[in-house]
Amino acid sequence: MAETLIAYFSRADENYFSGAMRYVKVGNTEIVCNIISELIPSDKFNIEMEHPYSPVYMTCIDEAKKDLRANARPELVSMPDTIDEYDTIVLAYPNYWGTMPMAVFTFLEAFDFTGKTILPLCTNEGSGMGSSERDIKLTCPGATVKSGLPITGSNAANSKSSVQRWLKSNGLM
Repeated sequence: MAETLIAYFSRADENYFSGAMRYVKVGNTEIVCNIISELIPSDKFNIEMEHPYSPVYMTCIDEAKKDLRANARPELVSMPDTIDEYDTIVLAYPNYWGTMPMAVFTFLEAFDFTGKTILPLCTNEGSGMGSSERDIKLTCPGATVKSGLPITGSNAANSKSSVQRWLKSNGLM
């Protein structure tokens, strides 16, 4: 088993790319996580909601905003039994209303991250990391949260060099 876990939330279906909507079969965050898993020994866990947001982008963002305002913790399809064997967690997610999707909070609150290193990675179309790094620190007070990597979603498939630099700077390559 690897010492690094890639835990990610990703959304396919209709997505926003530089001002236009486009249907995709694989979400941008998952694309970047697949690059990471090719570069370093790791296990992957897909943070999937029991009741996913709409495949229609505009409806999805309304649903995500409603969950954010309600401070919701959506139920997940599954959860790892433990994260004890992992020293490092690459936590990857899209920027939803300036932070992580609420399902990522569900995942984080299920475990004790004391003594673990969390490397945040946020796909976005110009909004960067938002407040997600701060939110991770608040949610996981015992963890070391490193500087995150913002990836422009429309460039996810071409992000290998940025990902390599980030992994090297964090001692994973």
